[in-house]
Amino acid sequence: MSLIRPEGPQADDVILSRRTLGAGTLGGLFFAGYAPAALAAQASPVTTDGAGLSQGEVSFPAPDGFQLPAFVARPDGDGPFPVVIVVSEIFGVHEYIRDICRRLAKAGYAAVAPAFFNRVEDPAPLSDMQRIQQIVGAAGYEQVMGDVSATLDWVSQQLWANGDRIGITGWCWGGKVVWQACARFAVLDAGVAWYGRLAPAATATPEQVSSGQPWPVDLADDLKCPVLGLYGAEDRGIPLPSVEAMRSALARAGQTSSEIVIYPGAPHGFHADYRDSYRAADAADGWGKLLAFFGARLKA
Repeated sequence: MSLIRPEGPQADDVILSRRTLGAGTLGGLFFAGYAPAALAAQASPVTTDGAGLSQGEVSFPAPDGFQLPAFVARPDGDGPFPVVIVVSEIFGVHEYIRDICRRLAKAGYAAVAPAFFNRVEDPAPLSDMQRIQQIVGAAGYEQVMGDVSATLDWVSQQLWANGDRIGITGWCWGGKVVWQACARFAVLDAGVAWYGRLAPAATATPEQVSSGQPWPVDLADDLKCPVLGLYGAEDRGIPLPSVEAMRSALARAGQTSSEIVIYPGAPHGFHADYRDSYRAADAADGWGKLLAFFGARLKA
């Protein structure tokens, strides 16, 4: 596979340019719009303006030497602000993920969304799901954890970042990464996992089971901070028995500060406001729970 190594600001850049990064205006490291592979024809996505925010693109070195691109949005001013790492779905850092960063910045956080897939190819502009799955499949556990580590290291060097208050949130593929990261990095203070897979499917082959390790259901004892899990009862990819298995694992591990919320009738992707799966009421409730969870742990 050919590697794409986007050019961009260096790791010691600490001042982000002020700009609005709406669809059609973003240049440089990231695809400007919403992922066409999942964009609903009738979608009316939530949009967040950039007033009062500093936002832009950065890159910093990962452990393997790759210059990891990331999108950053934070409140104007010196800070320091509590930090939230934002982990995308399989479509990478497209407009939905950037808007989530702006929503977090409006709430007083510095949000950083690394592009975990861009070593191979940016999946955001692609409509071929088979190719997207190949790209995502190439991002193994150690690479992803290395990228999270690099993001944490870069954040620790930024004057506007409060390195003592760091959370992580992610959606779908990124939801699973949240559980994994919270079991690995003691510096994290809280995680919010949106419908991340918890255990292998009952029909998974041994290869599929192995490739997905470590599974969150096996990591409950290792969690180093509280995690809030937000799941849909009608998620066909994450059946309720696996969610209940995770709840049981958390209880056995004594993880009383972690919690899983199940939304009746909600499908996978219920927060994704650019997709057919979007459920506005459940998305708003989950976002309110995220803000309360982070507020208690990152702003106290």
